[in-house]
Amino acid sequence: MNNLAHKHYQIIAEALDFIKSNFKEQPSLEVLAEKANLSPFHFQKVFSEWAGTSPKKFLQFTSLEYAKRLLRDHQATLFETAIETGLSGTSRLHDLFITIEGMSPAEYKNGGINLSINYSFAQTIFGNIIIASTSKGICYLAFYEDPATAISLLQFNFPNSSLILQEDELHKNALRILQGGVQNNLGQIKLHLKGTDFQLKVWEALLKIPSGKLKTYGAIAESTESPGASRAVGTAISKNPVAFLIPCHRVIQSSGVIGGYMWGNTRKMAMIGWEAAKLGFDY
Repeated sequence: MNNLAHKHYQIIAEALDFIKSNFKEQPSLEVLAEKANLSPFHFQKVFSEWAGTSPKKFLQFTSLEYAKRLLRDHQATLFETAIETGLSGTSRLHDLFITIEGMSPAEYKNGGINLSINYSFAQTIFGNIIIASTSKGICYLAFYEDPATAISLLQFNFPNSSLILQEDELHKNALRILQGGVQNNLGQIKLHLKGTDFQLKVWEALLKIPSGKLKTYGAIAESTESPGASRAVGTAISKNPVAFLIPCHRVIQSSGVIGGYMWGNTRKMAMIGWEAAKLGFDY
């Protein structure tokens, strides 16, 4: 690491610590830049390169995690949470949750209460899956070894929701794609996704990768207008709640190495090979 890189590392490490310790003051970009003895433009550029996100986004993530703990662990009211987090009122708290978490603070606090989810089990050529849906679309699809563990993980992802063991048309449509070939006709599949704004952008980019094709983490970062954020892209991909239909198995490292996969590298290679064979590709 050269002297300039080391200096930048120190600057951003100190900035991260400062934000974590002072997020309740909601420091502006100008305040953070002044602390780092850089111009706001230069500080924003260096911070984004090293942290993989902007200072504003990091401040939002830090504030959100604190607000979530207040709502979840301390049963604070929305007003109390907003003020304690350093926000001016519940409207800013609402905007923060909608922008990053994809749900309102009240919905988060309720943990999905009154949400009805149908789930069913199925066998596929890649292994056993559990698939779940709300009235809006498929919300979860995962491979499993033990049914009881699969249900527990589904409940963990949707606490306080009502789980109903029932196959519906959404499940059947999804299985036709997963079992019937490599047609990338996801237009017939409705998805109901909950995630941060960045995660949703990454998952949307994955949906645009055609069957039998591969993209690198860097290419996905470029398509989400976040060049240089390959690590953040990898983290978002690892949070993909809908296996195969949101094709994270089609993303590889720039070196050509297959890379990790939430449900196992062997399964990932099998999916890639199966799709390539169906389309007559030869990797």
